[in-house]
Amino acid sequence: MKKLYGVLGGGSWGTALVKILLEKNESINWYVRNEENLDHIKKFKRNPNYLRSLVLDTEKIKLSDSIEKVVKNSDIIILAIPSPFLDSELKKIKSSLSSKTIFSALKGVVPESHLIVSEHLNKVYNLPLSKIGIITGPCHAEEVALEKLSYLTVACKNQAIGESMRESLDTKFIKAKLSKDSVGVEYAAMLKNVYALITGISHGLGYGDNFQSVLISNSVREMKEFIKTIYKFKRDINDTEYLGDLLVTSYSTFSRNRTLGNMLGKGYSLKAAISEMSMISEGYYATKNAYEIGIENKIEFDIINTAYDILYRNLSPKKCMKILADKLN
Repeated sequence: MKKLYGVLGGGSWGTALVKILLEKNESINWYVRNEENLDHIKKFKRNPNYLRSLVLDTEKIKLSDSIEKVVKNSDIIILAIPSPFLDSELKKIKSSLSSKTIFSALKGVVPESHLIVSEHLNKVYNLPLSKIGIITGPCHAEEVALEKLSYLTVACKNQAIGESMRESLDTKFIKAKLSKDSVGVEYAAMLKNVYALITGISHGLGYGDNFQSVLISNSVREMKEFIKTIYKFKRDINDTEYLGDLLVTSYSTFSRNRTLGNMLGKGYSLKAAISEMSMISEGYYATKNAYEIGIENKIEFDIINTAYDILYRNLSPKKCMKILADKLN
């Protein structure tokens, strides 16, 4: 019997995942919290706020503004709700999640617990890690909407569950691979947003491509050391789910984290920059979590610490980047 997928989240990534899953599934459940957006999708077959050019096959989509209904009627849940709002949304679910398989397509941490999503689901909702998977990039929703060839990585401790999801995501415009490093790829997805923020700040300050190449090279090494500190596993940091995801987030104009950093580098206050952006920058929350993990493990991570100084200590981006530049090699 074919499993029924339920996508939670009406943003750009949730919309892109619905498009991908519709390639191989006759029916998808989709939770869209905003009733006006939901009605617009039903009527015009387009999300009014995200990926607006994408036409959706609404005859195959069971839309609902009830997260409870979508979860209850789905076997496999894909989380695409921005991490700052995830816990408040999950608390609306009254039925048990224990019978569900849950994949997180998020790229950040849950602010309430300061945990990556899989750890939050495990520790707060008592879900076994064997029934939690990760969907990560390198992949931007905007290019999925245009059907430009993109790559996804699926990670899960249960290889059978992971392979089933990989197969569902592998389409004519998506190449999906399977990874055993579920912890590592999730932390990499979190960290790349921090590094993209710093890359954006450097660009906003006027640093050139030569500097940014050195910055990203150092970011790769720092990411490797950070993840190894959290979870020792035989991984190649040059694989696409680590290095590739970091590169696309650091360089792409679609990257909201790079965009936020660029605005800060140009002189925007943090409050002004966040208010001007229409989408959530996961890197802001990830920076605090990554910094605290470094403190707990008594390890200095220069780039992460620089992001923390700028975002949370309100120090001058120009002065902080000058100090960081002297530490890079």
